[in-house]
Amino acid sequence: MVLLIAGFLLLRGTSTQDVQVDGLPSHPLRAEALTDGSVRIRSEAAGATRVLLDGRPVPTAEQSGALAVHAPPLPDGPHELEIITPRAMSWLGSASTTHEFTVDSAPPELDVEDSLRPEKLGAPVTVTGRATGADEVTVAGAPVRPGPDGAFSAVVERPEREVPVVASDQAGNRVERVMTVHIKHPGMRAVHMTGLAWTSDTLREPVLDMARQGRIDTVELDIKDESGEIPYDSAVPEANRIGAVKNYYDAREALDQLHGMGVRVVGRLVAFKDPVLGEASWREGRPERVVQTAAGQPWSSGYGDYAFTNFADPAVRQYNIDIAAEAASLGFDDILYDYVRRPDGDIENMRFAGLSTTPEQGIAEFLRDTQTAVRSEGALLGASVFGIAVDRPTQIAQDIPRMAKYVDYIAPMVYPSHWGPGEFGVDDPNTQPYDIVRRSLGEFAKAVEGTDVQIIPWLQDFSLGASYGPAEVAAQIDAARDGGMPSFLMWAPNCRYHGEALAPKP
Repeated sequence: MVLLIAGFLLLRGTSTQDVQVDGLPSHPLRAEALTDGSVRIRSEAAGATRVLLDGRPVPTAEQSGALAVHAPPLPDGPHELEIITPRAMSWLGSASTTHEFTVDSAPPELDVEDSLRPEKLGAPVTVTGRATGADEVTVAGAPVRPGPDGAFSAVVERPEREVPVVASDQAGNRVERVMTVHIKHPGMRAVHMTGLAWTSDTLREPVLDMARQGRIDTVELDIKDESGEIPYDSAVPEANRIGAVKNYYDAREALDQLHGMGVRVVGRLVAFKDPVLGEASWREGRPERVVQTAAGQPWSSGYGDYAFTNFADPAVRQYNIDIAAEAASLGFDDILYDYVRRPDGDIENMRFAGLSTTPEQGIAEFLRDTQTAVRSEGALLGASVFGIAVDRPTQIAQDIPRMAKYVDYIAPMVYPSHWGPGEFGVDDPNTQPYDIVRRSLGEFAKAVEGTDVQIIPWLQDFSLGASYGPAEVAAQIDAARDGGMPSFLMWAPNCRYHGEALAPKP
């Protein structure tokens, strides 16, 4: 009897090989879980072990004494992994072990709104939604525990422009939705002032009088103009290094004066028409920062040598973002980009080093990159665009719906003098200011339909091909207002405005 028991124990201890399966958890798996070799089988006889998946042999590879499973992607549902190993004593044949598991490749269902609307910039927002089938939810990177029905709610104290919401399940399936934080612009009745104009009593005082009379409530000041000069006392290191800072006016002093009058201040930042940065980059051996011709020379096309910097270059982007962030931190209420585009002309003859996508997408991505720097400092972000961009986005790389994702307002330059005969059914736009402004802005309204982005047009207070006085200026303002756009920015190259055309705000 003792010998019989001993023989049984010896047979039991030597008849099968120990089998260990790593990487096959008890919860559901994604369809690709067994494709990359992360599921491994460890056995004393790895080389002689056979692996079946749902009854069929599955490819394996021996790695570090284990068998790595390399199965094709599996359909959703239950599956069985069978491992067949030889017994320790060959005359006893083989033994098998099975492991059942489930594949689930369907991501959770995530239901949230597209937009968030805080009461004011920087105010907290509450994100609510339902993530059916999710085990984990994150809102703006912070974990949130969903209820039994998948419902969740989270407060984001300092939301950025976009709030990502991610829901994932045990299998690793995930779904993401991005909620856009929209701030309703308070509106503006604005006139533009260059940096030098602001230093002139003759030009500045009439504008301040217009503000005192309630004819305007906003002044737009250059913070980098089309010459590439920065007219205020900027401390951006690169701007000082290349000689762009001219220090014509004291930004803090100007902001304090205007804010003290209850006037908002918009900083106009000319982005990519920048001869100062362009020439410095070219002469320092950084030609990739400049838009080039097909022959590898700086693109000019009437704008001047080195005029256009390359919007696709990271250093060019960062330079503009640094200036925008500084101005926002100083207290400018808005940052309004101008020349946020490619040069006009035949794009087949232009070269943008490093551009890996379309110019339209590249411009929009720049706005996406800059929004956090501006919004985190408490300022709103706008983009000035050509009027033709509303239906000809590729001519200057300004795709209005795409750009609208990343700004608080679009400022189209719908100057009547800049439209050709017959545009939008208007025979002579320059002598029909009401008609062309009303019809062109109607197209811009359609372009941003379904978003919270506002259209704040640039209107003309100058004569070009036709004489413009108070009546023509007022006609444009009336056209914008009648189209549901009571805000405007007024442009006069000489910074002299027909104040009588702007009725005091009631």
